[in-house]
Amino acid sequence: MNLEEPTQENLKFMLEELAEMLSVVNREMLEAQDYDLNKYEDIRFMYDMVKQKGQLSASEKQAFIDELRSVRKA
Repeated sequence: MNLEEPTQENLKFMLEELAEMLSVVNREMLEAQDYDLNKYEDIRFMYDMVKQKGQLSASEKQAFIDELRSVRKA
């Protein structure tokens, strides 16, 4: 999958992957329609960081979840 293009499909893919990697229980928090494509690069950056880091501590996971919350549509 080419994540270079800011599409709704790519956004959905990254959010689903992030939910899995961050062990998010409430998956509704990461519904693609709740995020604006204008924030695509921010989400992509977080996705790449989590993928690169691999194993995350509980506090790191919480920090990423909080950051995702901050870029969510109001």
